[in-house]
Amino acid sequence: MSDMAAPGIPRTGRLRRMGTVLRDMAASPSGAIGLTLVVAHLVMALISPWIVPYDYKVMDSGMVLSGPTGAHWLGTDEFGRDIFSRVLMGGREALLVTGIATPLAMLWGGMMGILLGLAGGRLDEVMMRVVDAFLSLPWILKLLVLVMTFGNGMMVIIPTLGFFYGIPVIRVARAATHDVVARDFVSAARARGHGRFGIIKRELLPNVLDTMMVEGAMRWSWMLLAFSSLSFLGFGVSPPTPDWGLMISESRVYMPLSPWGVLGPMVALSSLIIGINLSADALAKAMGIDRARKAVV
Repeated sequence: MSDMAAPGIPRTGRLRRMGTVLRDMAASPSGAIGLTLVVAHLVMALISPWIVPYDYKVMDSGMVLSGPTGAHWLGTDEFGRDIFSRVLMGGREALLVTGIATPLAMLWGGMMGILLGLAGGRLDEVMMRVVDAFLSLPWILKLLVLVMTFGNGMMVIIPTLGFFYGIPVIRVARAATHDVVARDFVSAARARGHGRFGIIKRELLPNVLDTMMVEGAMRWSWMLLAFSSLSFLGFGVSPPTPDWGLMISESRVYMPLSPWGVLGPMVALSSLIIGINLSADALAKAMGIDRARKAVV
């Protein structure tokens, strides 16, 4: 683990270190591409309501399934709506939902993993068997059961994604904690009489944070895929709100006539996922984390 912070050794200021990490990420071609894609999607999600050429709800019966033109760069869908405008707007809901659910998953899963890694013993073993039981079930089935039971509103989808994607985080945080607990400065903190939460705050959190940041980036990309899958199956965003998964679902039957309604959102979603994955790889390298060793799930 990089930059192991033993007591008595001052750490670089957070903002300065963050700037150093970002420079290291951007120094590699793949990292620069990843950061550019992620930033571009975030900016587009913020400003798209003011720059889209057409209202995403407006239908035109005379322009149904038309091909790309100077007026409609990606053509129109089965209702005559501008596909390009809907693609630009399509990432807002996904980024909002996963932008809340990802920190939620990292917070509860990370803290649970740290506590189990510090406690050890029978409690650790029993809880990890429970985690294994949850992970043995296909993720889409778990999500669908809860969404079909409680509804597909954002107040259901966000905690559902946060809960289920926090479970594998427990394993990662626990493994990272085990690496730190065995070090001398943790033993010294115990000898000085520090309590469990004092050790977590001063010794464990600073030294597992890098691993958790990389893990959080990966969980974000998987949550985006999960949310888009739910929308594709009809359990995510409701029409006429534009969403990439929903757009692919609605337009797939018209692909022989007009493939743009599928290709547009597919390219947008793929570019965002690729950007996040490239950024996560660059972040891991910048922080000196071996993802192959840390990724126990």
